[in-house]
Parts: sequence; C-alpha cells; structure tokens
Amino acid sequence: MTYRRYRSLPPWRRALTFVALLVAAVAAAAAARADEPGGVHGPYSPERIAEEVTIGGTQVGGMTAEQAATAVNADFRRPIPVGLPVQTFYASPPSSGGVPLVAPAVEQAFAAEPGGQVPLKVLVDRPRLAAASTRFAAELTRPAVDAEVHLRGLRPVVRHERFGVEVKAGPLAHALRQALRSGSRDPVEVTHSTLVPTVMAKDLRTVVVIQRSANRLLLYAGKGKPSKLGVATGQPIYPTPLGQFTIVSKQLNPWWYPPNSDWAAGMSPIPPGPGNPLGTRWMGLSTPGVGIHGTPDAASIGYSASHGCIRMRIPDAEWLYERVSVGTPVFIVA
Repeated sequence: MTYRRYRSLPPWRRALTFVALLVAAVAAAAAARADEPGGVHGPYSPERIAEEVTIGGTQVGGMTAEQAATAVNADFRRPIPVGLPVQTFYASPPSSGGVPLVAPAVEQAFAAEPGGQVPLKVLVDRPRLAAASTRFAAELTRPAVDAEVHLRGLRPVVRHERFGVEVKAGPLAHALRQALRSGSRDPVEVTHSTLVPTVMAKDLRTVVVIQRSANRLLLYAGKGKPSKLGVATGQPIYPTPLGQFTIVSKQLNPWWYPPNSDWAAGMSPIPPGPGNPLGTRWMGLSTPGVGIHGTPDAASIGYSASHGCIRMRIPDAEWLYERVSVGTPVFIVA
C-alpha cells in the first residue's frame, strides 16, 4: 500500500492497518531471535540438551550445543593444583598437552536422557606433556643449602641449613596425565626426594677463633662464653694467614717433616717424642702447611714466633684436640 493511498483511507481504516503492520513486525523479530543461541523457547527455538545432563561432571542440562561446548571447555581449562610439602603450583591443562574431545561429547549429550552422565574423553599430546613436566620439575626442584657460620665481632653466628627437594619429570608427567584424563582437579601429589644438606647447624656448634695480633685462641662450644688460650702465631716474615678455614686432619703424636721452605733446608724428619716441634697433637687446617699444634718451646707462646702455624702449650693442644673434629670451622683474624 502506498503512502498516498494510506492517507486517503478513513481514520478507522488507517488505525486497523497500522495495528496489522505492527503485529507482523513483532512476529518477524521473534522468529529471528529464536534462531540465536539462548533465544526464546517455543516451536522456533534451537534444540536443547535434556535437564540435569552432565558432560565430564559439567552441568549442561537445558543448554544449546554452543553453550554446552563453552561450559565444558571452561571447566576443562581449570588449572590442576600440584602440591609439594611447602609449595603448590598450578598446571594449565592445555599447556600440559590435554586435548578434550568436546564436540562428540556434546552430540552424546543431546541423545542422553534427563540426568544422564556423558564422559569427556581427553587425548594427551605426549611431547607437550613431556616438555611441560620437564619445565615444572626444574622449577620445583630446590637444592639443599648448607648451614654456614660467620663472625659478628669475634662471636660466631650460625645460619641454619635448608633442606632441598628434587622432582623427577617422569613421575610428574604420569600424575598430570592421570589428572587430564580423569578431569579431576583435586591436588596432585608429586613424587619427590628430599635433599639433605652436607653441613648442619649442629655441626657448627664448635668454632675456633684465633686473634693473630693478640696471640689468643678462643674456643666457642655452644652458647656459653668462649674458652681462652694463649698461642704463638707467625713471624712477620712468615705470617699466619687470615681468613676462614676448617680443620681437615688430626694426628696423635705426629711426625714432623721439613716443609719446602728456605728456613727448613737441610733438616731431617723428626719422629714423635720429646723435642718434636709439633708436640703431641696436630690439627691441620685447610690451607697448605698450616695447622694448630703443641710446642716444646712454651716460652714462644704470646709472641709472633712461628713459621705460620699456631703453636700452643702441649697440655692446651691436647685439651683442644679432644674438643674439635675434622670440619670444625677456624677463623683467623688480625
């Protein structure tokens, strides 16, 4: 109908014509919306899954195919928690190689009765899983850290050890594969090994501190005050080295062998017994040719008189020998 003809109609006919056109427009819009996901229900609405149907545990009842696929994919992408005793990380299922077969599961869901449970089959990309497991294992592995001791003033301060953890990629890949295929997002327990430090804080309860300028040895054994003993240290031409060392050897009634030095040229080894330059005890340090030992020359104690070693009175050296062990830290300070 042309506009000119519409204007020529009587008012009551124009009103009826307008209402008829409006009804036709509304009906056309409703039909168009019914073709869209989530559109109105009725004879023109898209097919929907029966009520209370699940796919791999995800509720998809009453959904269209597009809505169900979106919901299942979102649930599958939920990260997998992987737990260690003191740490949890989250693995992405797609990044770990999981490939859910969503389309076939949605087709089965349309054929399911109300309340039906449709499994979600998941394929696993093994190279991607292996790469992810190797990366995760490296990130989760922590080396053990030994206890350490340092000086604050003249007092030793101990930093405690830390146990480490080693995660193997193979067992981690197996655990992730099971989680991907089952759809479970419960925490995955990782098989791991505990790495034990070599040096524990209890190994550092005994510490020797030698003040070179004061010719004094301090023995710390626990939290009490240190025991103080006089020593002789190196002459200016043969100074006792400064630094942190450990006791690496202990000898009872040692032999003395001439060192490769000008001052000892032409000397012969001296067996244990009276007059041995090392006395009756030797505690070798982790620096060549230097140790703590007794001396028959008690008059040198309190002076810089040795060729680099730390001399002690023979009874003092025997007393110290019983209280230190291989591995005992020794600090020599100026």
